[in-house]
Amino acid sequence: MPERLTHASLVASYHSYHQPRERWLIGGEYERALVRGDGRSVGYHDPDGIAWLLGELRDRLGWAEKREGPHLIELRGEGASITLEPGGQVELSGAPFRTLRALADEVTRNRDLLVEVVKGHDLHWIAAGLTPYARIDDIAFMPKGRYAMMQQFLPQYGDLAHWMMKGTCCVQVNLDFDSEADCAEKFHAALDLAPLNVAAFANSPIGEGRELGWMSYRGHIWSRVDPRRTGFPAAVSGGYTHAGWVEYLLDTPMMFHYHHGQWRPSEGRTFRQWMDQGIDGEFPTLEDWSLHQTSVFPEVRVKRTIEIRSADAVPLDLAIAFCALWTGTLYGALADTRAFARAFTAQNGTRTREEGFAYAALLGLEGDWNGRPMAEWAQELGAIAHKGLLAIGEDTSLLDPFLGLAASGRSPAARLLEAFRLDPSPRNVLRAAAY
Repeated sequence: MPERLTHASLVASYHSYHQPRERWLIGGEYERALVRGDGRSVGYHDPDGIAWLLGELRDRLGWAEKREGPHLIELRGEGASITLEPGGQVELSGAPFRTLRALADEVTRNRDLLVEVVKGHDLHWIAAGLTPYARIDDIAFMPKGRYAMMQQFLPQYGDLAHWMMKGTCCVQVNLDFDSEADCAEKFHAALDLAPLNVAAFANSPIGEGRELGWMSYRGHIWSRVDPRRTGFPAAVSGGYTHAGWVEYLLDTPMMFHYHHGQWRPSEGRTFRQWMDQGIDGEFPTLEDWSLHQTSVFPEVRVKRTIEIRSADAVPLDLAIAFCALWTGTLYGALADTRAFARAFTAQNGTRTREEGFAYAALLGLEGDWNGRPMAEWAQELGAIAHKGLLAIGEDTSLLDPFLGLAASGRSPAARLLEAFRLDPSPRNVLRAAAY
């Protein structure tokens, strides 16, 4: 019988994730939506739908497949995976790399393959934080047991839960840490700068064929999902520790658990209760703990790496620049970034963290931050990132799209709005959002 999990053993697992600086890697995760020419979603079972797409990718890549019952739901190979989000969004979880150039080459190859596979079909890849035309109620859930649990659970705690699940896309970067203190510094820098992150990469101003009034409606959606597992975790907002993070996870109610090959609702139990009392005489394993970690969605999440999650899906060059931005700031210039983050937070005025994030999502780079243009803050952060990339010998040219964006003072959402106001037809806007 495996040894029972304890609070101490879970905290120890986080200490085991520490990596010496010379072994630090960079990983990216990229969600993209596939839509018809009129903006409708693509179903799993359509003749040229999501199942067909995964089969084509499997055959061309030679990657191993994973099925849930008869349904192909995931591909794995070369240290990476291709998975499905609830509404059919396709995610590349990239391999960890030593350099940004290798990361950029991987996602570029993936993008080129995605585009090649759908040639000759009325299928279009878009990079936007929210699908712009499909009615959320018309988007079918993918045939995954986990999502069947989530679609029942989350709407009890947030009225936009299905919008999040079926309509949104983001880009994420994953970075290493060498100690608990290093993790804390990086965690708080990224958390403090989440409003700047969502403003700079805001790219979801349109949904269900109309302007929504937000530059990042995706950012707003996340505030109306389940506040116990999103946003800014109170358990570590005053100071991150591995023990505090474990406490947060232990006391966040589980949405589901996987038991003898079946997905089952957890009926309001916390992981702590399962660990202490068991379920049907059985106690959780480390595999169960790993699964539970994936069911919380704060703006910054700690697993084996630090995951920075506040950015909308954006075009390829900007998605790579997002990864470059955080590599430069947290790997090459952490002290400067931490000082900058403290100054940025101090200028939040009387707003709470949540209110500051909402304000940034509403206005994007076109807004200000307590009297100073948000774009100026972005330019300053870009300069710190450039300095950091130089310090670690990284390719600074990959940051250039972000530097240009900050200098323009306009979030990516501005381009989508311009296209929509000029010609609101789906084909025109999909061209503007093309991945």
